Amino acid sequence: MPAQANVPLPDGYQLQSYRITKVLSCGGFSIVYLAHDEADQPVAIKEYLPSSLALRHEGDVLPSISEENLATFRYGMKCFFEEGRALARLSHPNLVRVLNFFRANETVYLVMRYERGRTLQEHIQARRGAIKENFIRRIFTLLLNGLREVHLNKLLHLDIKPANIYVRNDGTPVLIDFGAARQTLTAEGFKLNPMYTPGFASPEHYKNRELLGPWTDIYSVGASIFACIAGAAPQAADLRVDKDRYVSATKLFGGRYSDQLLETIDWCLNLDHLKRPQSVLALQKVLLRERDPETPRRKSFVSSLRGTLLKLARKSVA
Repeated sequence: MPAQANVPLPDGYQLQSYRITKVLSCGGFSIVYLAHDEADQPVAIKEYLPSSLALRHEGDVLPSISEENLATFRYGMKCFFEEGRALARLSHPNLVRVLNFFRANETVYLVMRYERGRTLQEHIQARRGAIKENFIRRIFTLLLNGLREVHLNKLLHLDIKPANIYVRNDGTPVLIDFGAARQTLTAEGFKLNPMYTPGFASPEHYKNRELLGPWTDIYSVGASIFACIAGAAPQAADLRVDKDRYVSATKLFGGRYSDQLLETIDWCLNLDHLKRPQSVLALQKVLLRERDPETPRRKSFVSSLRGTLLKLARKSVA
């Protein structure tokens, strides 16, 4: 029987200094609202409300939590709050910006900068997987700048997937919806269903969680790049561990994309965490390389013009 969904706060509800406008998304762990602050600027507000632990009914503001779930709910709330505190210290153009976090209505809220655009998942659905290599390289190279900042601060995202990669209207990506609090709550053995996204979660998401590290997020990045090409995620990692049916990207898409990009995907999706890129920087360096090192680099208009001007300058000096 599916878990009962929580009723979101109503449109127009005043949450401290924020007025809720509408629901942006509603999942099993949290609800995200579009709201406006006192200056009438839009913000996104994420409410901690796992439906397996707490239920809010029509007309209520406070959630109903059974005695047996209370300790788990409060522990998860603490994790969620601490995650918000950690994210508020980060300021990077390719990371969601946490502006505020506070307790209210017996739960916790994160206030984030509202971004205009659409998710990479929506891009994939619109293009049916036919996304150009240059777009993939640009989006993920920029995204990895943000992820590198996360890892430098001793944090992990743990829920990277196309639905959590937001592409702004100016074409720049931003990494949203961190999953560390959800994963921590699951790992502690509390009564909570595992919250993995099949295909994007690494083997160590499922077990051997002491192995979690930067390479875990890198697995998810590789799966996300795979989804850009295939239109769907690769085989789930837990199934791969039992019987690996993953067909390499090199075999599936050879000729449509450069061998180097396809080999990079396969590298990221290695089941052995030690055989993946061990850092974001290592992966970035590969994505920034030429598509085909055997072919001469095609000069841009600017570099060609610069070369012509230098030749003319030398002639005039001579």
